[in-house]
Amino acid sequence: MKRAYFNKGKAHYLFIGLFIVLFFFLFSIGCKKDKSSDNPTIDTSAISLEINQFIWSGLNSYYLWVDGVPKLSPAYFQNNKDQWNAFLTPYSDHEKLFNDLLYQYGKVDKWSWIVDDYVALQNFFQGITKSMGYNYGLARIGTTGDILGFVQYVVKGSPADQSGIKRGDIFIKVNGEQLTVSNYQTLLVDSGTYTLSFANIVNHTVVPNGKDLYLTATVVQENPIYYDTIFNINNNKIGYLVYNGFMSNYDIQLNQVFSGFKAAGINKLILDLRYNGGGSVQTAIYLASMIYGTYSNKVFIKSQYNDSLQSYWTQQYGSSFFIDNFTNVILQTTANPQTPINTLNLNDLYVLTTRNTASASELVINGLRPYMPVITIGDTTDGKYVGSMTIYDTDNYGNVNPNHKWALQPIVLKMANANGVSDFVDGLAPTVFAEEDIANLLPFGNPNETMLKATLDYINGVMQQSAVLKSKSMGFHKIADSKDFIPHAKEMYINKNINNKFRLKSSLH
Repeated sequence: MKRAYFNKGKAHYLFIGLFIVLFFFLFSIGCKKDKSSDNPTIDTSAISLEINQFIWSGLNSYYLWVDGVPKLSPAYFQNNKDQWNAFLTPYSDHEKLFNDLLYQYGKVDKWSWIVDDYVALQNFFQGITKSMGYNYGLARIGTTGDILGFVQYVVKGSPADQSGIKRGDIFIKVNGEQLTVSNYQTLLVDSGTYTLSFANIVNHTVVPNGKDLYLTATVVQENPIYYDTIFNINNNKIGYLVYNGFMSNYDIQLNQVFSGFKAAGINKLILDLRYNGGGSVQTAIYLASMIYGTYSNKVFIKSQYNDSLQSYWTQQYGSSFFIDNFTNVILQTTANPQTPINTLNLNDLYVLTTRNTASASELVINGLRPYMPVITIGDTTDGKYVGSMTIYDTDNYGNVNPNHKWALQPIVLKMANANGVSDFVDGLAPTVFAEEDIANLLPFGNPNETMLKATLDYINGVMQQSAVLKSKSMGFHKIADSKDFIPHAKEMYINKNINNKFRLKSSLH
């Protein structure tokens, strides 16, 4: 899958498995069948042009920053279809065309992407990927060019889990070669198989321990609901949840966790989002409702699209279309019936954050702040306040084009909370700064684990000295994370059931 997720929460919105359909009335160029023969004749150049027309048309219709890209306007081609085709035809690299049509690609738009296999994309959104099954960070060792990897969590049942790898393990070599700042991106690319060499940290020094593990990637299903427990400290009953991704196929299970918290009578919640890069906006609405309350008359988020979409949907549905309130139910899906939400009706929330806390995670923090104190402990978040949706190449009846599997995941809207707060391009700063102790990465739920301890100390009114990163004084400085290798790891996506009447904004003749 080439580089190539926001779920809107009303009855007219679909869940993750039901992706948005882009309807075309204009540029339909399919594979032609030679009527003089029983065998089809495939014109690869025609299909290539067809894919490029789909890319241009999808961005022309839905892209948030479409008005900032002259080449996405029919006027750029003088409304002439031949000139339009002449522009598109030379692009044999469809991903390059897509990137060339983005608004200040890499600077303003750092998130839109495209895939050549929408099946793999659908699996990814459900937590199904081919991988070793462990999430890791990378840190420079002192002032040298050498780096080490430290395991942050392991997916249960994955090759890494079956090999005995656990949170806190340190590795320094891949296939016998020391990791350095110049080679780690090459060595750690998931090629399907590799050998990791492990080490211990003794007296501030990295010492190889002779442990080598050979790993082979397999198809892994990751459950984002990683760990939960309850602490009884002083007069507080504190729920703790490690949640690593907003995946809508786990909404019912997430609700069950909150049922347990509710039955236990917790009065505080620590939501650990330090490794959560986002996902479904619909799930974010559910989670916020589980935390704050099922107030279906209170605004959780407001959406803004490009001018054409904003105008069209206002005419079709009115201004309420752009508002999502808290909700009292998880909507019915093909797998589950409509389910009442278990809400805690909390007065405050404590969230563990890092630079990997992004999109839908930030949406929960920002969306709840008008209604309760949301105390963040950790580092500044990623700063992703925009969302994307999946666009397929379909005909007017919703049939997916059989000639190719390309799909677009462009940024189509930005989100604001009830007070209009959005555009936090630099991320959300923490209330209390804290970082993981790379040299002593304790298991989730251990009350002495650096970030959790900082949070428990804050709740109990203790000075925040525990929030200081001990590993910095030991000479270990984090430089990267395994999710940095996955361009779409920090996402939030919507899937809209769009009225079939919506068509491309402009025609080329």
